[in-house]
Amino acid sequence: MVSSFFTPPPAAATGLLALCGLICDFASCFSVPTSPAGGGRATTSTTIFADPISGYARDLLYQDQQDAMLRRALHEQHLLSRDGKIKELLAPKFAPAKPKSGTGFGGSASNKVNMDPSARMASEQAAMVRRDGVIRINNVISGVTADNLRDYVLDQQRIAAIETERDASTSRSYYGVENRRKGRCDLQLSLLREGFASYLGDDCHDDASDAAHRSTFALGDALREMLGNDGTLQRLYENLVTLDGELYELAAVITDVGSNRQMVHPDLPYQELAPLYVIFLALQDVTEGMGPTSFLLGTHTREANAIFASGDMAKKDEQLLRADCRLSTLRKGDAVLFDARTLHCGNANDERTRVLFNFSFRNPQVGGSLGYKGSIRPGYEGVLSLRGMVDALAAYGSGDENPFAKFK
Repeated sequence: MVSSFFTPPPAAATGLLALCGLICDFASCFSVPTSPAGGGRATTSTTIFADPISGYARDLLYQDQQDAMLRRALHEQHLLSRDGKIKELLAPKFAPAKPKSGTGFGGSASNKVNMDPSARMASEQAAMVRRDGVIRINNVISGVTADNLRDYVLDQQRIAAIETERDASTSRSYYGVENRRKGRCDLQLSLLREGFASYLGDDCHDDASDAAHRSTFALGDALREMLGNDGTLQRLYENLVTLDGELYELAAVITDVGSNRQMVHPDLPYQELAPLYVIFLALQDVTEGMGPTSFLLGTHTREANAIFASGDMAKKDEQLLRADCRLSTLRKGDAVLFDARTLHCGNANDERTRVLFNFSFRNPQVGGSLGYKGSIRPGYEGVLSLRGMVDALAAYGSGDENPFAKFK
């Protein structure tokens, strides 16, 4: 994801800006007065062709910005790979805790030793996230569940494409912070069993959907494996944000062949407390050619973010030269969890469509605006906590086929 607060470095766009100025001056010559209903003195003027011309100018400026961002991204890639191949982000191995001998007056071992294995694992994983800003976790969901969720996501993407082609104004209901960029989108997912069909009716299936997808709940199955009772991520998130943590993003990040490398960025402006913890879950193997995300370990700190936000390109280049960069090539069902303050970037996809399931939970200790609007359907903003998620998934496990029906 590229955060909306970020502005790319200036490009050599003087000529383009001058051209846009000329276009606007030219357009202003073509104006006619308008009058209030019923006649009378004109109070405004209407510019003929203003919208098409200004739209063309915006497109030129947008393309120039994209070109500048790509040039910078490729320069960053060179700096990060100065020693050759970038190291892979590996999942940590945690040794089993051994009871201590001679435990002192209380006769009890440390708190970690007394924890059950899953709680101890979550505690150690959380400590690593707080230290490095990111952690890889293998086998978060099963391969079958990942396959089913990938098929479902791509089916939802087809529906969204049809619906936004019919009515472009509906785009905000389907797509999040990544949409206009080449070959990349954030598809906001519905928690209802039938997905977008629950809102649109059967018409949306005409050319888009397989009826088999409607008989299963791939998203619910995946969430239950991760965040249900005894889920692979439930205790880790509880450790990081407590059960009061707010669901802040729920989407799929989809990149197609030909999508460009991103610039290095955090997802939001720096705050002293970690505001947001994000999951990228691989729904197929993610090879180096598919544009895996690069993470700069330990850059979730005040100092690292200050350099990034300084605008001093020499300091930023030096930061990248010294960075401990790791590439998150993943196996199907593996995930990366990261502090949203951590510097990272998606790489260019030259191989095949890459689908990542993406969600995040907000730290309830951080109030006010985060300076970043996550990819989540409008009706889900601020209404579902981790506790609510766990409870809904417990209901699903007990036979409730549509446990999120009240969250529309």
